[in-house]
Amino acid sequence: VQLQASGGGSVQAGGSLRLSCGASRRTTSNNGMNWFRQAPGKEREFVAGISWRGGDTYYADFVKGRFAISRDNAKNTVYLQLNSLKAEDTAVYYCAVSRSSTYTTRRENVSYWGQGTQVTVSS
Repeated sequence: VQLQASGGGSVQAGGSLRLSCGASRRTTSNNGMNWFRQAPGKEREFVAGISWRGGDTYYADFVKGRFAISRDNAKNTVYLQLNSLKAEDTAVYYCAVSRSSTYTTRRENVSYWGQGTQVTVSS
């Protein structure tokens, strides 16, 4: 499975971006999908996840109320809407496929990683 993330860019604080992650084949429709991020000098951390049917979502505390994850299984694509961005949201954002049908907050439970897309927020 290849994952292609896009939609990153540079915005000012308070701005919005929409990240997309397309999978090369349909296998991800039975798997949970997630977004992680990694800032310079920091470990990769969980941001948001969604179950394979899209009925269950989960967010890291630092993005609750600002980010929204969704998916379109017909298009093999998962999205992350980023609103009210802050400078501390600056990072490379990675999409990731869960080993199971639900989301995962743990890197060891990820079966595939996307290549990452850079989000830069200036204050």
